[in-house]
Amino acid sequence: MLVGVPKEIKIHEYRVGLTPEAVRELTHHGHAVLVQAGAGAGIGADDAAYRASGAEIALDAATVFARADMVVKVKEPQPAECRMLRPGQVLFTYLHLAPDPAQALALCESGCTAIAYETVTDATGGLPLLSPMSEVAGRMAIQVGAVALQKAGGGRGVLLGGVPGVAAGDVVVIGGGTVGTHAARMAVGMGARVTILDKSLPRLRQLDELFEGRVTTQYATVHAREEAMMCADLVVGAVLVPGAAAPKLVRRAQLASMRPGAVVVDVAIDQGGCFETSHPTTHDDPTYIVDGIVHYCVANMPGAVARTSTFALNNATLPFTLALADKGWQQACADDPHLRAGLNVHAGRITHAAVAQALGLVDVPALDAVLGGPAPRPVA
Repeated sequence: MLVGVPKEIKIHEYRVGLTPEAVRELTHHGHAVLVQAGAGAGIGADDAAYRASGAEIALDAATVFARADMVVKVKEPQPAECRMLRPGQVLFTYLHLAPDPAQALALCESGCTAIAYETVTDATGGLPLLSPMSEVAGRMAIQVGAVALQKAGGGRGVLLGGVPGVAAGDVVVIGGGTVGTHAARMAVGMGARVTILDKSLPRLRQLDELFEGRVTTQYATVHAREEAMMCADLVVGAVLVPGAAAPKLVRRAQLASMRPGAVVVDVAIDQGGCFETSHPTTHDDPTYIVDGIVHYCVANMPGAVARTSTFALNNATLPFTLALADKGWQQACADDPHLRAGLNVHAGRITHAAVAQALGLVDVPALDAVLGGPAPRPVA
């Protein structure tokens, strides 16, 4: 199979779909890899490194998309990239389609087969290709939140760790999954006072044991969220419904109870955000203020630490990339139900129920798409 790696074109996106080490694995398996010139510059991997790993270098993205059997990316294809996709071609990348009907339509119109990192599952019910970036984003949430709290950024002027004689800042983390756990870890490490809210009692028990009493855990009722946010300097939105749009857990009216200059970091913004007042921002202009509250809603947070993020992502995606290349997408998805869960679009139709429901569309069950089975069924 010929695997193509274009340069990412989303604003301030420096990651790349395959590292030189991943390219070497693919070529070792007998596959050809075509990498766009300069694609790895953001992680410090030049074209010579890719050539040394067995890749061919293409001058432009058009060549990559025209020749590749499978395109491996990081971020969702931009409109110009969607127009270069074709029927029968496989796209393997993050998609986040639920809040993005325009992209969903463009992928359907292309006729390609699109497999989304964020809905691939594992035997424990986890999301193994989302987890590495969730770890990065969770840790970054505290880092960027601490900067936004500075007066120059519109914040309250609070140092999260405090100093002797002055209280530490208060951090509230909504959601105790991967993002929330890593955000809490960083906040605790900085000396902040941390509260984690979640609706799973077993998860709250795990977090209590993990942090050995260094965080406060609370069951996530509306009242508990409101009470915690009233005292918060920094609130991290870390909720996820796989494949679906993030629930709007914090309404605009609730911002009025927060301290002026407090900061919210909405890590769920890729899926539409969990604050009613959230809208996507970029690393160029990452924050804005609503009702006195600073909002940080960058939709590709890990792109700022591209080298760490790319290698972490490739560690997780490479086994699936190899399976797709070695077997072809249909056999790979037939053999592995966890990879099949990543199938979002095939031959003009949505193939993931949660995505289809979020978009108000009819889905084709992924297994039917793989096997060429019965006609589409309506979403329940």
